[in-house]
Amino acid sequence: METTAIVRRQTAERKRDTLERLVTERDVWVSTAHPDHGPHQVPLWFLWDGQAVWMCTSATSATARNVRKEPRVRLALPDTVDVVLLQGEAECFPDQEVPEGAAEAFAAKFGWDPRVEGDAFLYVRVMPRTVRAWRGEPELRGRVIMRDGKWLE
Repeated sequence: METTAIVRRQTAERKRDTLERLVTERDVWVSTAHPDHGPHQVPLWFLWDGQAVWMCTSATSATARNVRKEPRVRLALPDTVDVVLLQGEAECFPDQEVPEGAAEAFAAKFGWDPRVEGDAFLYVRVMPRTVRAWRGEPELRGRVIMRDGKWLE
């Protein structure tokens, strides 16, 4: 069996790799919590617009209920070897009030426009305040690549 050693990336390289994944990945795990009902986690499609993560969910979903009560969320890309975790606060936009550019970009990426569905949907925008990225134990030190909404160098 052949193993490959993990080469520790510097912050700039981790940032570059993370931004590339945010553009190319499709799914993100969304962790929310409700003050009365506790934690909830679900995978959603997402769009990275260069500054924020945009997701869309049923307006009546547990995720929608949770972010309306407690906007602090954590997001995780699905790879457990190349970890990317984002933390921020959710801002909610009913499907008929979402900024046109975000809705059009979301529809273009996924070939689906929630605004034309019969049921109500909620767009959720998360501006990351903290981003952590690491590949294995050698990269645990220095895994924070964004703090207080600012990318580290």
